[in-house]
Amino acid sequence: MYVIANLKATNWLKMTQQLIITILGSDQFGVLSKLADTVSGVGCNILDSRQAVYGQDFSLTMIIEGSQSAITQAECLLPQTCQKHNLLSMMKRTKKHCKQNLEHLADVIIHGESTPGLIDQITDFFKQHNISVSAFRLKFLDKYENDSGRDNPMKCKMVISIPHDLEVEKIEHALQELLQPLNLEASIKQNH
Repeated sequence: MYVIANLKATNWLKMTQQLIITILGSDQFGVLSKLADTVSGVGCNILDSRQAVYGQDFSLTMIIEGSQSAITQAECLLPQTCQKHNLLSMMKRTKKHCKQNLEHLADVIIHGESTPGLIDQITDFFKQHNISVSAFRLKFLDKYENDSGRDNPMKCKMVISIPHDLEVEKIEHALQELLQPLNLEASIKQNH
């Protein structure tokens, strides 16, 4: 009985674990390298990452994978690395990460009058079609940018990742049908 339990524990320790890490702070030269060194130094792989610079600050989100002990070491050492560089960090374990399809990207532009729940309807539409949103911007237009005469005009831009088996024209048509009763216009432009 002890041998079976010990084998199960050994197998559990060998199974790969995944950890999502979000880091915020001032944009500093070389900080990405320091974070990658910490991750690789404990024996973890970086499965995916996204970085954005906002003014003088940056945001980094990555998902790493490794053994149980490697992920535990990363959970202990990454906050120390972040503290040395005056960065904030937040981590959460996850599982079943699939590589995002970045080969079939498209820009979605939506403009018209903003209504409550609009973004929820749009993201739900994409979810129903297995389309993921990679980036999102929403801007309310001021009176100088507003030539439509609408009360609450907005412009929304999303970058989406479309599965290869979907036809972009059909998705665009279905999105326009969804938005037409709301007096909104939409277009999808492929990025390849």
